[in-house]
Amino acid sequence: MRYDDSDRARELARRARTLMDEVVLPIERELAGGVSVSEGTVAELRAAARDRDVYAPQLPIEYGGMGVDFRDALPVFEEAGRSPLGPVAMRVDAPDEGNMHLLELAGDELQKETYLEPLVAGELRSGFSMTEPMQGAGSDPKLIETTARKEGDEWVIDGHKWWTTQGIEADVLFVLARTNEDVHPYEGCSIFIVPTEANGVDIVRNVPHTGGITRGVSHAEIVYDGVRVPEEHLLGERDRGFGHAQERLGPARLTHCMRYSGMARRALEIAKAYLDARDGFGSRLSAKQSLRHRIADAETQLHVARTAIRDAADRISAGDRARVPVSMCKVFVASVVQDAIDLAVQCCGANGIGRDLPLSEFYESVRQFRIVDGADEVHRRVIARHAFEDLEEAELESLTRFGDPVGRRG
Repeated sequence: MRYDDSDRARELARRARTLMDEVVLPIERELAGGVSVSEGTVAELRAAARDRDVYAPQLPIEYGGMGVDFRDALPVFEEAGRSPLGPVAMRVDAPDEGNMHLLELAGDELQKETYLEPLVAGELRSGFSMTEPMQGAGSDPKLIETTARKEGDEWVIDGHKWWTTQGIEADVLFVLARTNEDVHPYEGCSIFIVPTEANGVDIVRNVPHTGGITRGVSHAEIVYDGVRVPEEHLLGERDRGFGHAQERLGPARLTHCMRYSGMARRALEIAKAYLDARDGFGSRLSAKQSLRHRIADAETQLHVARTAIRDAADRISAGDRARVPVSMCKVFVASVVQDAIDLAVQCCGANGIGRDLPLSEFYESVRQFRIVDGADEVHRRVIARHAFEDLEEAELESLTRFGDPVGRRG
């Protein structure tokens, strides 16, 4: 399929595809099933991405990126998503990718120098600490219980978070906390930069979870017990934390969509190759009409998903928040990708659930996509609210009402 990507985007995608085919996929295939990649190999992958000029394309040149427009960088995310190692190689990996974007948008120059530049270089790792255990903030972030109070020139943070992706490995955490009890939570929360070595940061455990084997990224439970950070660790404006978080999450949701659509593409490539190499019941499996039709449906759905992502990205690049199109993408792409990977597993039979192929890890990883960055139900709520605005009541003028027979209407 050919999309309305710019020449620069196509060239970046070509270089990213070459990196994937020549470096990333061979290294992934050499890893034994169930083994996580070493930090030495990560450094090797990143060096290869720099050599091919596809390292951190989405970030400004002055902080170590390539300064590529968001829309033009998206195809790189898609190529990277073909392997769990692709995003970390090209420095388009979550959660660092979203946190770097947050620092770019809301950070002051000192914060960017201290944290953004080392993050882009891969010298630091980060976590976004927002989700809380029951009955705290989850799909409804207004339920946030973590607080930050001002004492002199310091902020004191108390709270309990979990599902902080990469929290175990992180050097720095971006913590959302309530800073004003007298206003709506959307107007009374702030984001703080908290080094994991700060006193009172208790990283309790890595929450057991599905997926993420090859990269080995954690989801941490963290208690903040009287954590003190200086005033200059407030990120962005006081009490505008939710606004800053939304600035981070909008593009991050689309980059998630691109990474996962790349995963679905690879899953279907594996499935098609397997079907064409496997005999069963008198012919190649690739000749079975039912399987061919299911593959055709998956290819069609994935094409529609990739088109929708680009439409939403065009709107964001034009300065629109594109909240409804992004929510539509998040719900639709998550479902399409999950179905495509499930089909690929089924097509490959026992090899689909084994660890020799990456499909079983894809299958475990993709299920989280319908929950992370907003559950399906949250995004459907956004879409439905928009759908029921500005209703056209004139469309109902011809309806017969109770007590109003047709004959009375003249």
